[in-house]
Amino acid sequence: MAILGSTGSIGTQALEVIKQHSSLFEVEVLTAGKNAELLTEQARKFHPNAVVISDQNKYQWVRDQLSNLPVKVYTGSDALAQVGAMSTVDMVLVALVGFSGLLPTIKAIEAGKPIALANKETLVVAGDMIMELAQKRNVPVLPVDSEHSAIFQCLEGENKRSVEKIILTASGGPFRGKDVEFLRKVTRCQALNHPNWKMGDKITIDSASLMNKGFEAIEARWLFDVQPTQIEIVVHPQSIVHSMVQFEDGSIKAQMGLPDMRLPIQYALGYPGRLENKFPRFNFSDYPTLTFEKADVNVFRNLSLAFEAMNKGGNMPCIVNAANEVAVEAFLASRIGFVQMSNVIEQTMLKATYVEKPVFSDYLESDKEARALAAEIVKK
Repeated sequence: MAILGSTGSIGTQALEVIKQHSSLFEVEVLTAGKNAELLTEQARKFHPNAVVISDQNKYQWVRDQLSNLPVKVYTGSDALAQVGAMSTVDMVLVALVGFSGLLPTIKAIEAGKPIALANKETLVVAGDMIMELAQKRNVPVLPVDSEHSAIFQCLEGENKRSVEKIILTASGGPFRGKDVEFLRKVTRCQALNHPNWKMGDKITIDSASLMNKGFEAIEARWLFDVQPTQIEIVVHPQSIVHSMVQFEDGSIKAQMGLPDMRLPIQYALGYPGRLENKFPRFNFSDYPTLTFEKADVNVFRNLSLAFEAMNKGGNMPCIVNAANEVAVEAFLASRIGFVQMSNVIEQTMLKATYVEKPVFSDYLESDKEARALAAEIVKK
């Protein structure tokens, strides 16, 4: 296994799964952005062949810390993009955050490595290109997101052409049922307090604004080769039904379980089999009521902006992703309010250059332009 983003929420839970199944998995590569301390701790525990610390300022420190181990230490974005393609790697878990996951995923697919994908932005930005490349190289792209893992499991053994609709469930986040006036006063601390899932800061804010669900819709569009009109968002506060598929005969299949990211991680790593575990089990008597409701796109405008981008296509989802990353960073730094994140994204969508049929270089240029525009809007 190469775990790109081993110090984040998905990466650390993946290592838990690997530890429980040490006879099946071996850690070959670990990478981190800035968390040098945890990276070196993981390296001592799992003895990988190589580690990458993206922050070049921390390279020497990591190298010194691991000098007594036979671990190769690399740094920089080029190294991050290349390690997944190493000949000794059998599978790559992409658990990086944001746009940074795109190039490493492309390089790993080009090298013929199966991908366990937890970086939704890769498919949001360039889903058509990624899935076309994966098909060309005959490389499986296995979803790690709980919702997409649920859909993937519901589709096992089914004729894909019989799919009528994909129903993505959303917890609704910490502000479900609130109005815009309430959201204007939301603090960083409130937004980071998710009711059901423990995640990194960026994805937690995305979940609170429902941008995460918009991104998941775009991701589902490419992963499962469906049209935007075939994707529905349903708010399900208990997070027990992870997602559903409705077929042309009207029947619906759902995948259920406790909200535990180790389950979809383990499913992707062990596919096509199922691996035993000792994780807590779901008990129906603990959840006598499961509820479902419509998502409020008037209050949570990020969701409608993501669907607008998906419907327009081209490089628009890339623009939205870049603007969102800038907006979330600004909100976490208390430079803009919660509701203003949607304003930043919407204005960036209006100002950025639209490309109907982008190639890889267009995505890079669009990302750069949208970030600059969003940063200017934040300043104003």
